[in-house]
Amino acid sequence: MPEQKSITMTLPGKQHRVVSKVIKQWRQNGIVDEQTATRLAGSIAVATFDWQRTARYAFIVAVFCLLIALSTAITSYLKDFFMSAPGMSGSIFVALAALIFNYGLMLRQRYPHRFYSNEAVFFLGVLALATSLFFFGVAFDNGSGHYSVLFLIAAICYGLLGVCLPSKLIWVFALLSLGSWMGAETGYRSGYGSYFLGMNYPLRFVFFGMVLAAAGIFSQQNSAVASASGFQQRLLSMSPQTKVIGLLYLFIALWILSIFGNYSELDQWQKIRQYELFHWSVLFAVVAIAAIWYGLRHDDAVLRGFGLTFLLINLYTRYFEYFWDAIPETVFFTVLALTLWAVGRKAETLWHLGQRG
Repeated sequence: MPEQKSITMTLPGKQHRVVSKVIKQWRQNGIVDEQTATRLAGSIAVATFDWQRTARYAFIVAVFCLLIALSTAITSYLKDFFMSAPGMSGSIFVALAALIFNYGLMLRQRYPHRFYSNEAVFFLGVLALATSLFFFGVAFDNGSGHYSVLFLIAAICYGLLGVCLPSKLIWVFALLSLGSWMGAETGYRSGYGSYFLGMNYPLRFVFFGMVLAAAGIFSQQNSAVASASGFQQRLLSMSPQTKVIGLLYLFIALWILSIFGNYSELDQWQKIRQYELFHWSVLFAVVAIAAIWYGLRHDDAVLRGFGLTFLLINLYTRYFEYFWDAIPETVFFTVLALTLWAVGRKAETLWHLGQRG
């Protein structure tokens, strides 16, 4: 019988620890014998250098360097040329964006494993399309100040491209453009005043983020619908990105709201006591705890992570607001540590009960 060649798989440090722990657990539970466990443990090794992460950061830096170079060239040398005929300039950048997206699609079909380089090309297409919309906005500006229409057009274009190509990166820019449209449109409808329907900007984004996150969660739960068409399946595949962007809108808006409340003028905010905004801090904490509970109940690591992170941000923010001068740092963080320890012990108990069930 020919001797089997041993194949060693190199893994990043974190993944190596997880896989090693799984192999050890299998051995303790009798799923594999000692010999198999030893062979499995010997088939993995820690990667000496994380080339995947290096590639990702290298492409990010390269794209931003190229962006700086192009923006410098346009503003320094080509500004008069492009601004003299903004309609033509917009058409040029639309054609350029189409060429870039086609090139990126061709690269992805030919080299599907080159994820970061392919997405970097799509990012250049996103920038070209955004530049074209800027020039079209200049060309068709009638002085009304209704520039939110450009953000809406960008959201529609990026959304269709993100689903049709498909590209999660482009879909993220569609959601960011949609949020920009919401903020600019409500500002325009209110005459760029402080409030829209009695809400300042953070409070508006609380509701916007809540709707977006709920849509992402619901879509993710129904992403395996068999009757969905190809377009619908690709749209449902963007659910994780929709959820994450919605949660970012929601929690960042809640954090700002817990500091400034539903005020838009700095002089009004400076006249109030901070405890008068405490109900916003409570709302912030309730939403964070609800995210943690839902994440634990449905095994959603993203919601758990958002909830825990922003619950800690809420606590630390309240500490700086209320207790920085009143309570020694050692006492505050000791109480906080004991509280979180008690919560952790209770969660551990509930987890073991669920395991027995």
